[in-house]
Amino acid sequence: MSTGGPLRIGLIGNGLATSLSPLIHEEEAKALGLSGYRYERLDLSGMAAVDLAEVLQEALHDGFTGFNVTYPHKQAILPCLDSVAPDAAVLGAVNTIVATETGLRGYNTDRSGFLAGLRRVLPAGTGHRTATLFGAGGAGSAVAAALLDFGVQDLRIIDPDPERREQLNAALQLAYPARGGTSIQAGGEERAREWVSTADGVVNATPIGMEHIPGTPFDTAWLTPGHWVADVVYRPVTTALLAEASALGCPVVDGTTMLVEQAADTFALVTGIEPVRTRMRSHLAWLLAPAMR
Repeated sequence: MSTGGPLRIGLIGNGLATSLSPLIHEEEAKALGLSGYRYERLDLSGMAAVDLAEVLQEALHDGFTGFNVTYPHKQAILPCLDSVAPDAAVLGAVNTIVATETGLRGYNTDRSGFLAGLRRVLPAGTGHRTATLFGAGGAGSAVAAALLDFGVQDLRIIDPDPERREQLNAALQLAYPARGGTSIQAGGEERAREWVSTADGVVNATPIGMEHIPGTPFDTAWLTPGHWVADVVYRPVTTALLAEASALGCPVVDGTTMLVEQAADTFALVTGIEPVRTRMRSHLAWLLAPAMR
């Protein structure tokens, strides 16, 4: 993406009123001297039927140059794109779209963002041979790939939708052919207790735990101090899952980690400029400080 003109980025999703992405992006753009950078919410909540292709075309006509895509459109928007980066195509989900001379190209910075977060936050030597993931949707597919990239050799995916979890399982089997004993399994909630109890790490990539969807994706009585636990939810930062895991002494990775890292990767794609990640993390912490007090 050229930075020679104004950059107008849209966030496409439902229930975006409390999203911090606009503030994170615009503050970093300001710090870098990009005066023509705008990041705006395109909230599709309440629409009986959403034509994502029409949403994109109208936005392009209005001068938008790129997009972030969030729940629940990360998978449904793929047919609207002209090309998709290979790592995103494998997952069947995108969260970043860049308008290029050859059309709209999709990327998945959730994958790279989650991986970067695990590497940065988990203590050195943390076991990660086996991981159990809750959620096979748009966020879950990215997290699943990141876990395999992280070195997980035994990945278990739990989702109540048989078709969705099996589609992700099949895609991952193709992308990560049996290498050194790698195992990928998918199952329903009936496998949750066994798969949590025998995992090194557990990840929540479902909306459960968000401010308007309270609760935990599984019975936290199954956790032990030997687990590490990650959550993609960032509002609240300390979800019920992370609070209960922390109380046990488990290392935890909260959703702000993935939020900042994917935002930084997206920023680089839509501007062509590498942002200062430490500054973005500091700004997010400042934004969240009132809620955490």
